[in-house]
Amino acid sequence: MSGLTAGVDVGSTYTKALILDADGTVRARVMKSTGFRLAEVAREALEAALAEAGLARDDLDYVVTTGFGRHQTDVADTAVTDLTAGARGAKALFPDTRTVLDVGGQTMKATRLDERAKVKSFRLNDKCAAGTGAFLEKTARYMGFGTEDIGPLVAESQGAVPISGVCAVFAESEVINHLSQGAPPADIMRGAINSLVGRSVQLMKRVRMEPEFTLIGGILRFQTMAEVIRQELGEGVNVPPPEEVQFTSALGAALLGGQRLRKLRETGAAAAG
Repeated sequence: MSGLTAGVDVGSTYTKALILDADGTVRARVMKSTGFRLAEVAREALEAALAEAGLARDDLDYVVTTGFGRHQTDVADTAVTDLTAGARGAKALFPDTRTVLDVGGQTMKATRLDERAKVKSFRLNDKCAAGTGAFLEKTARYMGFGTEDIGPLVAESQGAVPISGVCAVFAESEVINHLSQGAPPADIMRGAINSLVGRSVQLMKRVRMEPEFTLIGGILRFQTMAEVIRQELGEGVNVPPPEEVQFTSALGAALLGGQRLRKLRETGAAAAG
C-alpha cells in the first residue's frame, strides 16, 4: 500500500479535493463550485485531482470528507468536521497555531486549539450573511463588480466608508446609501471588509483567542482582509499562500486520513502477530 490519502472539503460555495503522499507531499489540488449536487461535485473534484496527479481511484488508500456536505457524498472512507480538519491543516502549515479563523462564503468559524491541534473551544457565525464572505461578494455585485475584482478594487481605496449594520439587510442598505451619496466604490468595499473583520475579531474573542492566529478560508485570498486583521491583532498572524488558503481543511482531512490509515495498519499488524 502506497499511503496515498485524499481530503475532500465539500464547502457551501466551493468543493476542494487534495491528494497527499505518505511523506506529506501534496500531489494535486482541485477546486470546483459546489452547486446543489453535492455527491456529484465531490466525485468530480476527486477524479480531477486524481487525473492531475496521474493516479487512479484504486491508488488511494484512504479518503476523508469534511465541510458542510461531508455526509452527502459517496467517495469517503470516513468524514470529519470542518473544525477538526481546519485545525489539523492549520497546525500542519503553522505548528504554533492556537487560534484558527475560517471565513468562508456562508459561514465564519473561530476555533481555539490545544498544543496537539485538538479543538478546545469554537464559535460559529452562520446566522447572518453580514458575517460571511457572501457579504463581500454581494457588496461587489451591487456596485457592478465581480468577486475577482474585490482585491484590485480595495487596493485603490483611499479610506474606508463605515458599514455598521449588524444585519446583512441593513448593511446592504448602507451600501446603497453610500453609493447614492457618491462614495467611491473602492472605499465602500474597504468599509465592507473592515466590517467583516470587526465581526471576525469579536468571534475570536468569544473563544478566548490565543496567538498564534492562523487565517484560512476563501475570503483570506484577498490580502486586504488579512492586513486589516493583522492591524487588529498585532503579531503572530499567519495566512497560507493564496493557492493554499482555501485548501487548508482539505489538507487537514487528508492528514487525518493518513493518521487513520496508520492506525489501521498497526492494528492489522498486531492482529496478524
